[in-house]
Amino acid sequence: MRQSGALNPDMKPSTSNFAKALRRAREARGIPQEEFDTVSSRTYVSALERGIKQPTVSKVDALAGVLGFHPLTLFALSYANSSSAADMRRLLDRVHQEVEEVLRPRPAASSRVTRSDARNR
Repeated sequence: MRQSGALNPDMKPSTSNFAKALRRAREARGIPQEEFDTVSSRTYVSALERGIKQPTVSKVDALAGVLGFHPLTLFALSYANSSSAADMRRLLDRVHQEVEEVLRPRPAASSRVTRSDARNR
């Protein structure tokens, strides 16, 4: 059964979640806000960490680069339900399964049964 992000408790996008994730990652690396000056102003980074602003995907990529993290690390920290390693493992396992599903080869279009085909049978 597929669940949308809005209905799925494992996927709770929230302004404060990205804010907390960015601050936690920055502090874990011991990087001051000023060190992001090549990609953003300190004021913007502060606004992100306070949940006032939301970054674009390209901005998350740039911020992650300064931190020395993969951008998915910031997203994973944002979507994790808690700080526990077990919760993070469950989240990453789910992402892994979903990526495998997307990448799995599909039958050729001619051999697939469409909804209209099924109705005509």
